[in-house]
Formats: sequence, structure tokens, C-alpha cells
Amino acid sequence: MLRWTITFVIIAIIAGVLGFGGIAGASAGIAKICFFIFLVLFILSLLRGVMKK
Repeated sequence: MLRWTITFVIIAIIAGVLGFGGIAGASAGIAKICFFIFLVLFILSLLRGVMKK
């Protein structure tokens, strides 16, 4: 999930530099969503590991 976030951030940066504002905004939005999903899954996996002990 974190790889997808990094990929979309790189796409957003490149698109922003080249002047494609719509694509840059969409890629940044997708990267944000992927990052928050990653955070939720990471926290859930940490909690699950603590609860098993």
C-alpha cells in the first residue's frame, strides 16, 4: 500500500512540474487515500499483535 502511495506522489510531482494540474491533483488525492488506508491497516496490525500476547 505504501508503494502505491509513493508511486502516486511521484506521478503528482511530475505532472505538477509539467503543468498538468488536473492529473497532479487527482494523483495527490489518490496518494492521500492510499496513505490513510495504509495507516489504518498498520495500526490495526499493531493492535492485533499486542492483543495476541
